[in-house]
Amino acid sequence: MTTDDSPLVVAPQRRRKRSDALAARIRDLISLHQLAPGDRLPQAWLAEQEMKASKGTMREAMKALETQGLIKSRTGPGGGAFVTALSGEQAMDLLSNLFLFNQPSIADVFTLRKLLEPTLVGSLAGRLERHHVDALQAAIGLYDSEPTTAEDVFQRRIAELDFHSLLASFAQNQLLGFVCVFLHRLLRDLAKGRADAAAPEPQMHERMLNFQVRLVRLLMAGDSEAATTLTYDHLQDVERYMLAHADMRRSG
Repeated sequence: MTTDDSPLVVAPQRRRKRSDALAARIRDLISLHQLAPGDRLPQAWLAEQEMKASKGTMREAMKALETQGLIKSRTGPGGGAFVTALSGEQAMDLLSNLFLFNQPSIADVFTLRKLLEPTLVGSLAGRLERHHVDALQAAIGLYDSEPTTAEDVFQRRIAELDFHSLLASFAQNQLLGFVCVFLHRLLRDLAKGRADAAAPEPQMHERMLNFQVRLVRLLMAGDSEAATTLTYDHLQDVERYMLAHADMRRSG
């Protein structure tokens, strides 16, 4: 949960380090000239006179771009600085650092999930290919047995989030899919901190299983409206469940 003395609101910087400004300029040049992963950065971009920067400042800027996953340096014959593609997983790792010491609340995450995921799921109705359906049905198979321990409950929570992340990975709107998967990532981090307090609840387990089975059937049938409504109702149910257990953990 956020705290008043450490807000997450990003304010404009009044002064920027010279190396950071230089890294941003090189990033803009990559975009402007439409360089692709594997392309080499032109030497002229890295020249001290061209960039009006010292060797030390240039090294800092290049190191920052490598840390961001935008370039990779190679030494030896044919070496230099090359454009690389940042994976979705790398992007989420970097973004997760923002919330490392300032985790959002369960309610914060579900506020966004309830706005975004029903729309995403509805857009998949009638569009799933056979391999998509097979993958979803394989994920449902993770719920074959009833949870009996706190560790079982934790693993079911993670598996349930994996099911939703799998759905999000099928989205045609990649931005929407990325945001939804990132929200699942935040909930995984929250679940890790509460794994020791989880208690088996067969009824909730059964509701999650029924939701997944029904949803796949609706998507295969192309019923977007019913799939959207079912997803929203399910998310409300899961939110109530998680908030209730969070309250019990605090009171305990």
